Amino acid sequence: MQNEPLLSVKNLTVDLLTAKSALRPVDGVSYAIRQGQCLAIVGESGSGKTVMNFAPLGLMPTGVATNLSGSVRFEGQELIGLSEPEVRKLRGKSIGFIFQDPMSALNPVRRIGRQIAEMAELHLNMSPRAAEARALDLVKLVGISDPAARLSQYPHELSGGLRQRIVIAIALAGEPKLLIADEPTTALDVTVQAQILRLLKDLQQRLNMAMVLITHDMGVVAGAADNIVVMYAARAAECGPVDKVLVNPRHPYTRGLINAIPRRDDPIGSEFRGLPGVPPTLGAPIQGCAFAPRCEFAVAACTRARPPMVPTADSNVCVACPVVNQGKAAA
Repeated sequence: MQNEPLLSVKNLTVDLLTAKSALRPVDGVSYAIRQGQCLAIVGESGSGKTVMNFAPLGLMPTGVATNLSGSVRFEGQELIGLSEPEVRKLRGKSIGFIFQDPMSALNPVRRIGRQIAEMAELHLNMSPRAAEARALDLVKLVGISDPAARLSQYPHELSGGLRQRIVIAIALAGEPKLLIADEPTTALDVTVQAQILRLLKDLQQRLNMAMVLITHDMGVVAGAADNIVVMYAARAAECGPVDKVLVNPRHPYTRGLINAIPRRDDPIGSEFRGLPGVPPTLGAPIQGCAFAPRCEFAVAACTRARPPMVPTADSNVCVACPVVNQGKAAA
C-alpha cells in the first residue's frame, strides 16, 4: 500500500551470543520510516543504535551468533528469517550503507573507480564500460573536484573527507531506496562534518531516498532529520518529530543529552553538564526503566515494570517514562 512505511520495525529484540557471553543490545524497539524521510537514531555508545540496523541484514561480526525476534519489514517484506542469499540481494541495491570509518570501508589496494564500478556491475547488471561511466557520474554527484583523476587513485591518496564522499558514492551506486548512515562524520573534523551532513541531506532529498542517520551527537540531527528515536541501554526512550523533541524534550534522558551540549553563552571554564552515573550492563535483564538509577525524577513505579512508549497528550511524541506520562516531571 502507498501509505505503508518503507521500513517498519516492531518490537525488535536482538541477542548476541558468543562462546563466553550473551548480550541484549536491542530490547523491544519499534519505529518506522517512509520514503523521502530522514530518521535520526541517537544515543550513547553501546545503546544499540548500530546493532538494531545491522543485525537484521546479517552485518554482525564473524563469530557472533544473533538471535532476533519481533518484526523488521522493508517494502512489506519481512527480513527476520530470510536466508543469507535473500538478504544479500537487498544489501547494496535496495539498502545502501555508509560505515563509520571510511578508510576501513574501502579496499586499500584497489583504485577508487573500480570499487565504485563493481557495485554498479553487481547490483545494476551494468557492463564494465557502463559501470565506469556510472562511477564517474557518482563521483561528480558527491561533489568531488577533478573526478576523472580521482577514479584512478587509491584510498590512501585521499583526505578523510574525500574518502567519506567515495563511501557515499559506493552506497549510492546500486540506487538504494534506503540509506543507512552509521556515524558518517565520526572521523572527520568539524568543518568537513558539516559538509558531509549537507551533502547527505541534499542527496536524500534529490534522490527521494529514505535515510537512517545513526549518531551520538544531538547537534548533528537538528538540520538533517525529520524524526528522531532516542535510545538508552537497548531501549527507545523517546521518539517523534525532531522539532518537537529537540525544542521540548520530555524524557529526562533526552533532556540530559540536550543540556550537555555546550552553549555559546557558557562562561569560559564552566563545568561540563553531564549525566550522573553510568549506563547499565547489558548482560543481565533490566527490570523497570533502564534510566531510573540515574534519574532525578525516578519513583518506585520506575523500577517495578518496563515503561511502555506512550503518546504525549499535546503532540505526536512518544515517551517511555511513567513520571512524564503522569505529568509529574519538572518542566
